[in-house]
Amino acid sequence: MGDIGFLEGADWMNPPPVAERGADGLRVQTGFETDFWRLTHYGFVHDNGHVLAREVPGDFTATLTWEAPYAAAFDQAGVMLWLDAAHWIKAGIELTDGATHWGCVVTRERSDWSAVAAPGISGPQSLRVTRVGGAVIVNYLTPGGHWQFLRLADFPEGPLKLGLMACSPSRAGFEVVFSRFTVEPAIANPLHPDSWDSVPGLARG
Repeated sequence: MGDIGFLEGADWMNPPPVAERGADGLRVQTGFETDFWRLTHYGFVHDNGHVLAREVPGDFTATLTWEAPYAAAFDQAGVMLWLDAAHWIKAGIELTDGATHWGCVVTRERSDWSAVAAPGISGPQSLRVTRVGGAVIVNYLTPGGHWQFLRLADFPEGPLKLGLMACSPSRAGFEVVFSRFTVEPAIANPLHPDSWDSVPGLARG
């Protein structure tokens, strides 16, 4: 049974051709050549990817679960944090160089991109994003059930839009099923949950 209740009343930015809610969650099919990117290396600005989001005022931990058949270059799905067209973060799974990767793009006027190869991803996958003040921490769930650190990013404080995203820069019809999206108060120690007592002088935050 899908649970995306957080997104009740959310609004689409660039609505997809298909967005259907069912017992398993939200099924989305992407439009042709959709993406989010801003300037760096490539020189172009793309802002026509699909995002379903609603405003959140402050700190939070969001967890998203979804699955998709990644088949064409740059097929991608995951979480979006959106302040404005020049300040946003997308994090999730993307097919690049012939393999699936966990990745994160942080845009503050210009985009940057970090990725970790995870070839052969299939079935439901989960990502966790925690926003505390001016910091955003991204973790993904490993097959062994461990929340693996992916990214610590600086990002402006204040209200932003939080939601799910899907893009297919090289085709149309990439299908994603988003089955769970939960948002709760920011968890304690999202960056170093097991390290506070083992590292002398490490500041708690």
